[in-house]
Amino acid sequence: MQKPVIGFIGLGLMGHGMAANILKNGYDLRVLAHRNRTNIDDLVSKGAIEVDSPAQMAAQCDIIHLCVSGSPQVEENIRGTNGILSAAQPGLIVIDCSTSDPVSTQALNAEMAAHDVILVDAPLSRTPKEAAEGTLDAMVGCSPEVLEQIRPVLACWAGIIVHVGPVGSGHKIKLINNFIAMGYAALYAEALALGRKSGLTAAQIDSVIRPGRLSNGFYETFMKWTLERDENAHRFAITNAHKDMRYLSNMGLAAGAVTPLQAVIRNGFAAMDAQGDGDKFVPMLADFIAAQNGLPEQDG
Repeated sequence: MQKPVIGFIGLGLMGHGMAANILKNGYDLRVLAHRNRTNIDDLVSKGAIEVDSPAQMAAQCDIIHLCVSGSPQVEENIRGTNGILSAAQPGLIVIDCSTSDPVSTQALNAEMAAHDVILVDAPLSRTPKEAAEGTLDAMVGCSPEVLEQIRPVLACWAGIIVHVGPVGSGHKIKLINNFIAMGYAALYAEALALGRKSGLTAAQIDSVIRPGRLSNGFYETFMKWTLERDENAHRFAITNAHKDMRYLSNMGLAAGAVTPLQAVIRNGFAAMDAQGDGDKFVPMLADFIAAQNGLPEQDG
């Protein structure tokens, strides 16, 4: 049986590794230019074919991945001039791997279904390292039948594939996942500042937390910046964390939920983003909170 032709839009830190693994597994791949030519040139050198627009990709592909910044970019690639819907063939499957606003996702799903185009939300968990290794986690929202159709493609870049429900469910759970993660970040940053302000060092705090029940993988990567100044420990930008918390607020409003903690966490990232530090990574929130407490970035 002939393999489907795959498209990939969004060849950034995560998308490049994912697309490379699709190629490695023998799929015919179409790619769209990213603002950084390095990744697309690498993929083209390995056999991918570059296209000029989402429309051109839609005309040539059976399955298209989107791995972009958020819902505005997803909507533009699907609805925009020369967007996917302008040239999509019936039965085309679009897999949105971005962390998107589920309110937007569900609206797009209804619109695309009218064109006989299938939307799947399959946001990711883990880091660019796992993207390159093909061992990401995927939280998939679609029908069971569509999941079985796309599972071999997802398996190119995902080590864990969890079917969480109908379209929109993946983005909802991804935002809950990121809420917990960014909640950890806010808590760790404030705890470190409080401890240091009280005369403890970050190393002392870590010596108790790391071997105990309160440690976890997120804690370890977060502290890798504070203790070792390793900026590659968790390459997730503050501006993306802020964006995700805004989407979560929108999801809460749509559900009529009461979310007092989420508002506080969102505002912490909003403050750092507003200061002009949106390109810094999430573990660097510890430095931002330290500075608010009159502390240097590191213990002396």
